[in-house]
Amino acid sequence: MSEELFRVDAVTKRFGPVEAISNLSVALAPGTIGLVGPNGAGKTTLIRMLMGLLAPDSGALSVLGFDAAREPLRVRERVGYMPEHDCLMPDLTGIGFVAYMGQVSGLPREVAMSRAHDVLEFVGLAEQRYRRIGEYSVGMRQRVKLAQAIVHDPELCFLDEPTSGLDPQGREEMLNLLRSLSKLGHRSFVLSTHLLPDTERLCDQMLLLDSGRKLAAGSVSDLLSGHSSETVVRVKGDAAPFLAALSSKGLEPRWEEGEVRVTLRDGETRPVFEAAVESGVEVRHLGRSTATIEELFLARVREEGTRRAP
Repeated sequence: MSEELFRVDAVTKRFGPVEAISNLSVALAPGTIGLVGPNGAGKTTLIRMLMGLLAPDSGALSVLGFDAAREPLRVRERVGYMPEHDCLMPDLTGIGFVAYMGQVSGLPREVAMSRAHDVLEFVGLAEQRYRRIGEYSVGMRQRVKLAQAIVHDPELCFLDEPTSGLDPQGREEMLNLLRSLSKLGHRSFVLSTHLLPDTERLCDQMLLLDSGRKLAAGSVSDLLSGHSSETVVRVKGDAAPFLAALSSKGLEPRWEEGEVRVTLRDGETRPVFEAAVESGVEVRHLGRSTATIEELFLARVREEGTRRAP
């Protein structure tokens, strides 16, 4: 596998007056990558360009060392794709559809059929493999889409909103399937979603997009460690005067679930202890809260909005 999973260099893609991707540059290593952003952020457009299905208006993209625009077939031989919207053939059985997609991906007929049985068992559709896809539930349709994406054992899978339309139980089951696949160790994933908790649970790298622009990219641990998180304070005594004392020092504390949360300037904790003495409370706990991808995303959106404001 290439040292770089994919690289995007100054890519812009427009659809009429709409700039879906705007001068995007990013390079990420093999692993499990969360492609995160709200609906309309440009996630699906980026995936389609990485697969060579769309050409950029400017810039270049490489996937697994191949130029996505000039060598699209070499890219698509090595990748799998689970689209957000149904691309299924309702009159085919599950086994027939997955085996057919294996052949489309280059597997010999016998190998494709054998692999189809294996992956349908893996995704939990062994007993439904001979049913027509048109009779499948939403959850089963998502599973068969995942099966066809991995039937040819690709190096990289693009998964576009894999939990879309699923109820809480179905979403949990899909995430468990993806977690199991990620532990196999030889396949990378790009998980495109607007559900931030999904990526936080599964991904070791992240690319955050908003309106076609990169907000942040890199390993999850690095992104979160560089994101200023709040300080959590637990006190013994009346918290109201403690909050007032913190506010008098120019801070903006809030009370949440029995704790005081406050952002300290440069991590300086002295104002906390001064406020505790002034208000007559005892500090029982002082520590940093754990930042989340959602907090990071919202902070970067605010920063981008401030930067672009006239």
